[in-house]
Amino acid sequence: MFDLKTIDNSWTLFLDRDGVINYERNNDYVTTWAEFKFYEESILALPLLAQKFSTIIITTNQKGVGRGLMTEESLNNIHHNMVLEIEKVGGRIDHIFYCTDLENDSINRKPQPGMALQAKEKFPSIDFTKSIMVGNRTSDMEFGRNAGLHTVFLATTHPETVYPNPLIDYRFNHLLEFANAIQ
Repeated sequence: MFDLKTIDNSWTLFLDRDGVINYERNNDYVTTWAEFKFYEESILALPLLAQKFSTIIITTNQKGVGRGLMTEESLNNIHHNMVLEIEKVGGRIDHIFYCTDLENDSINRKPQPGMALQAKEKFPSIDFTKSIMVGNRTSDMEFGRNAGLHTVFLATTHPETVYPNPLIDYRFNHLLEFANAIQ
């Protein structure tokens, strides 16, 4: 396990979206901006994280597009509005990678490392040994491990997840708790 106090502005933060930044809909998808609701703790955490990390990337599986439950245009609208709201409070998102593939074994679908590899291609300065994946599912933690990232589990939607766990370096209740721990 790495020491949280070693994190400085040479590190990269990978964030899942649903269940980390915004409320996840129970057995459903966030398909419109009207359905998107930030966690209050996340809105408070994102400006703190922007000061700490050189690069902040969202990696999100969005099977709802692949299933035809929403359009890619609608997904992009959600992301555009989300980034604007984050910027209003002094936070930032440097890029959003999403996977709409239906096949669970797609290289770009978490837990496979494809979106991390895309991020490294777009931002060559990313060092996976100085990167953290923050998510609310074990598949996020597997994604982190598969890409060689450190992992932080948020117990927002799956508090029953066993910890200690070989997939999880640290566990927090929400994003603000993590942000405060690294200050």
